Amino acid sequence: MSVAMRLTRVGGKKDPVWRVVVADSRSPRDGRSLEVVGRYNAQTEPSTIVIDEERVRFWLARGAQPSGPVKKLLKTQGITPGA
Repeated sequence: MSVAMRLTRVGGKKDPVWRVVVADSRSPRDGRSLEVVGRYNAQTEPSTIVIDEERVRFWLARGAQPSGPVKKLLKTQGITPGA
């Protein structure tokens, strides 16, 4: 099983809020996830990014692959996926 760290959309129509989740890479975008490790809201000024660094490092150490947008969020928060 390949594990991915990616965004899943929540919130209302034309009012997206994103969760950073760890999920099986074969599951659909808004499907079942293993764990929610953060949230992201681009509609606030400045953008709201809340990430549980300890859990992110836990999953990265176990081989979870972050998606492109999640890599950017982690970099913004000072969490390097390679470290």
